[in-house]
Amino acid sequence: MTFTVTVQPSGRQFNAMDQETLLAAGIRQGIGLPYGCKDGACGSCKCRLIEGTVVHGPHQSKALSADEEAAGFILTCCGVPQGDVVIESRQVTEVGAFPIKKMPARVSSLERASHDVIVMKLQLPASDTFQYRAGQYVEFILRDGDRRSYSMANAPHTQAEAPVLELHLRHMPGGKFTDHVFTNMKEKEILRIEGPFGSFFLREESERPMVLLASGTGFAPIKAIIEHMRFKGIQRPATLYWGGRRPADLYQQAWIEAQLAALPNLRYVPVVSDALPEDGWTGRTGFVHRAVLEDQPDLSGFEVYACGAPIVVESARRDYVAAGLAEELFYADSFTSAADKA
Repeated sequence: MTFTVTVQPSGRQFNAMDQETLLAAGIRQGIGLPYGCKDGACGSCKCRLIEGTVVHGPHQSKALSADEEAAGFILTCCGVPQGDVVIESRQVTEVGAFPIKKMPARVSSLERASHDVIVMKLQLPASDTFQYRAGQYVEFILRDGDRRSYSMANAPHTQAEAPVLELHLRHMPGGKFTDHVFTNMKEKEILRIEGPFGSFFLREESERPMVLLASGTGFAPIKAIIEHMRFKGIQRPATLYWGGRRPADLYQQAWIEAQLAALPNLRYVPVVSDALPEDGWTGRTGFVHRAVLEDQPDLSGFEVYACGAPIVVESARRDYVAAGLAEELFYADSFTSAADKA
């Protein structure tokens, strides 16, 4: 048994099989619905149900509250249609998604970028091609079937020279995967990945000025987007706001300086929330998402690309929409950990 899913206002349609979530069906058929964690934890896939009935699987109330569900909102990542449905999702992309692949990947380098961040580079099979959009992520498939998600930090065009993915991994003490990465992992270790996933990527058809908002390792997909802009010669005005607790958390300052020299329309505002006297920090302080509003209290006419800790993404979405940002122009990837998803 299959059901027809219609996405408004684009009018695009796809089929969902019995007991298949809306998002899984869309991904399977190359329909670019917005999503992030795929686990009912981040709320990035939230949209309005116009017609039909959807039953939800387990999800967190912060992703979809009871009041939101009563008002007709659904999560496509855990929502299963009970018949033909019509949903409203303004971020659906017109371009088909790249094929999702599973493949082995060899660890080619592990570089400590800060006390709790490692930059990992993965060598992909030379006999295969891996296509993705700047901002998307892959999932590591662990031995027990669990998965961990990390965004590509290098732009897609770099694959033409060598099939290598750059990932930024923050240590989560007690974490099943990152404990191994930070203690026992060695170069040449073989891992298994699947991707690309995610609807967080640059909308190149737009000419609006952009805010690029990153907290912690949320910088990784933003880095890929900036690399992509430079490669494609995109001249849209963009301001990068990168926040960390202490200055050392902004672990690729030299790379950013190089991009500023090459991209005259790119600005950079580093923000530190918990600097200590010994840090000697003289720059902006406080919450990084608030720094944007201090500089630009009216966000109408802007696009925002936000990535990092869930609290930062959620606060930014709420406050920026209140400051005039069109909600459909807030693109986000919330870095939900295994604990968040649980």
